[in-house]
Amino acid sequence: MAFEGNGGEMIPPRREIPHYHGDEVRVLFFVSAIVLIVARSTGADLPLSTFGTVVSAVLLVIVAGITNPAQYWIHFANASIAIVGALLFGTTAIYHYRAGESLLHPSFVYVEALAILSLMALYFTTRTIRGINQRNNLI
Repeated sequence: MAFEGNGGEMIPPRREIPHYHGDEVRVLFFVSAIVLIVARSTGADLPLSTFGTVVSAVLLVIVAGITNPAQYWIHFANASIAIVGALLFGTTAIYHYRAGESLLHPSFVYVEALAILSLMALYFTTRTIRGINQRNNLI
């Protein structure tokens, strides 16, 4: 499989790239974008405005589409986005819980799901960055 047209750099299939988890991050970001739009559409209390929610969803989808094993910088962008999501939605979920909101309240469920998705994306992105660093040091 060629990258960048004829004569481009060859990229091995995913199973041959040790510690590459970009595919998992891509799915987590895409699911997070869907959860954001559904949560805002159903009236959930998110820490973002409607415009901010849509922009965030679009950003997540774009970054998910760009993620690939050949571009090292995108994994740092993924990590940054995952950190912001974990902090934003994690603190909001804790705030909702401490305010006495029911664990089954839709706002809490959506925000908690987004915090967990962000933490999972951060974990897989960190493993990808670690794997790329190890691979470069071994060559």
